[in-house]
Amino acid sequence: MDYLHESAASIYHRRRRQRLIITMTCVILLLLGTAVYAASYVQGWVGAATPKPVAIATCNNTTSTRALTPRDVTVNVYNTTDHAGLAASAARSLRNQGFKIATVDNDPLAKTIPGVGEIRHGLSGTARAVLAAARLPGARLVLDERMDASVDLALGTSFRILIVPTRSARFKAARLTTRC
Repeated sequence: MDYLHESAASIYHRRRRQRLIITMTCVILLLLGTAVYAASYVQGWVGAATPKPVAIATCNNTTSTRALTPRDVTVNVYNTTDHAGLAASAARSLRNQGFKIATVDNDPLAKTIPGVGEIRHGLSGTARAVLAAARLPGARLVLDERMDASVDLALGTSFRILIVPTRSARFKAARLTTRC
C-alpha cells in the first residue's frame, strides 16, 4: 500500500484503530493482573501474612498449685434478655456459692444471646472461666481482649437457673484449672 497516496481520512481511521487496540490491550492486561493478584491474595501468597499460632505459657512455676475456688473468681453478671431481675438473681446464687460479684447490670455489649449464655474472659482468666462454666452448662466460653482475670457471665434467653456442681464436677473443674 502506498502511504503517499492515502487520504487524510484513512490515515485518521488507521491511527484511531491502533490507539483503540493499544488501549484495549492495556485495559485487558490491567484486568488480568488485578484478577491474578486477587486470586493470589485469597490463597495467601501475597498480602498480609496470617499470624502463626504462638504458644502461651499458662502456668507459672512460681505460683501456687492450689486449686481455684469460687472465692478466687470475680464475676460480672449481665442480662442479655428482657426479663427484669435475671442478672440479680443469678448474682445472688453465685455469691451464695462463694464467688465475688463485681457488676450486675444489662449487657454492656447490648447483645441478645439466644442460648443459655456466654462466659467472657481474657487469657489470664481462662481457668476462672472454666470454674464459672461448671455453674452454667451449655454456655459458650468466649475469649476477649481483657487483660485482667475477671469473668463476665452474660445470661441468654434460654437461661433458667445456675446449678451447684456435684463434688466430682467441682474436682474435674479444679483439675482443669490447675493443669500445666
